[in-house]
Amino acid sequence: MTGLLDDRALHASSVVANCAMNRERQLAGVNSYARELGFDPVAWLAALPGEGVGWLDLCCGSGRALLQAAERVRADAELVGVDLVDAFLPHKAAPRTGGPVLVAAPIESWTPERLFDLITCVHGLHYVGDKLGVLGRVVSWLTPGGRFVADLDLDSVRVGEGRVAGRRLASHLRAAGIDYDGRRKRISCAGARKLSLPYEYLGADDRAGPNYTGQPAVHSHYRPK
Repeated sequence: MTGLLDDRALHASSVVANCAMNRERQLAGVNSYARELGFDPVAWLAALPGEGVGWLDLCCGSGRALLQAAERVRADAELVGVDLVDAFLPHKAAPRTGGPVLVAAPIESWTPERLFDLITCVHGLHYVGDKLGVLGRVVSWLTPGGRFVADLDLDSVRVGEGRVAGRRLASHLRAAGIDYDGRRKRISCAGARKLSLPYEYLGADDRAGPNYTGQPAVHSHYRPK
């Protein structure tokens, strides 16, 4: 397929650079992480045994939800947010946790310095080029009892001449211990995984148009290995 974008060109695309992502999403309430993820991240972290728990939020937007979480989360928690665009809300270190740490970087190449008990990505994967490559990296950053939850529309993953990867990809993911909820378009897993999928990334298409959210998104194109 011709006209596909590499990461550098994709990051400059108006679809990606100007997307709202999580600019206004709150931690709880109507337009919230709790609603999108199906659980309260702070309550989930509070129930974990041990010390030094960590929450990594990818494509965190303005960081609003993490800033709100820093006021409620257990004192030993480390909160880290990563977003392509440095449009974070002004903030000071929370007295309880000293965080969150907000990083402007592409998630395709950024690497954390620790493992996390919770990793989330609320609607951010819609704007990523190599969605499967990012998934493979992210699920390796979980602690043994960690939890990963993200929104993912498998219709945006295309193989060959633009065929929707769909059920075949879902089967590969489930075989690797990664769950996919087609109705909610939600991907999740418990504990670190080594993900090796039979697809080679070719590039991204930012002309895909609106996805199920009603917002313009990005199609990721692959060929079978």
